[in-house]
Amino acid sequence: MLKQWPANLLGLLFPNLCNACGVSLFRQEQLICTKCLYDLPFTDYHLYAENRVAKQLWGRLPIHAAMAMFYFRKATKVQNLVHNLKYNGKTDLGVVLGELLGNRLKAGEGYLMVDLIIPVPLHKKKLRTRGYNQSSFIAAGVSKAMEIPVVEDTLIRDVATDTQTKKSRYTRYENMKSVFKVTDAATVLNKHVLLIDDVITTGATLEACANELLAQGAAKVSIAALAFAE
Repeated sequence: MLKQWPANLLGLLFPNLCNACGVSLFRQEQLICTKCLYDLPFTDYHLYAENRVAKQLWGRLPIHAAMAMFYFRKATKVQNLVHNLKYNGKTDLGVVLGELLGNRLKAGEGYLMVDLIIPVPLHKKKLRTRGYNQSSFIAAGVSKAMEIPVVEDTLIRDVATDTQTKKSRYTRYENMKSVFKVTDAATVLNKHVLLIDDVITTGATLEACANELLAQGAAKVSIAALAFAE
């Protein structure tokens, strides 16, 4: 007990809380409590080619496979996870969630032959403001689980855009045209690219990324995200 008191005191001063529900974690738990891991609204979209994320993109571009791991609704545990990752600097949470995502992708037929992983990039101005790209940490976790390399700086966000949150689907699509640019076409030439994002809403951002990758010679583009906003 004497050996444990410094750790116990540290726990009182800086409690280790679940990023989904806010309760104290047990020692063996990491970032998300066991109860939340069982209760989170998994979609299982990786098992079904004709899922709602894929259907949302039908007719817009030739995506090989598309999925999101969770359903996203406001004032829920999934929103807490995304918020902590995106705005509270919990980058290690992105890696843990990415591993969770990657382990699911390994069970999906559409993701068996991926060559490289590319996170959806932030514009350099937003990157400086936030300090990190949350999708890069998700991609790192996916890479760890799937043993597939992450490639950054090959796809860049060349044009800064306003927030997309309150825009219509058509406005979002128009707003994202010509925003992304491939800097090294040889890296994606004839490759199956897996695009990683945090939350899919209309899919306009991912559509713009995928169109640029395909235009620069990628053989296939697949999509995976943490969550899908219904």
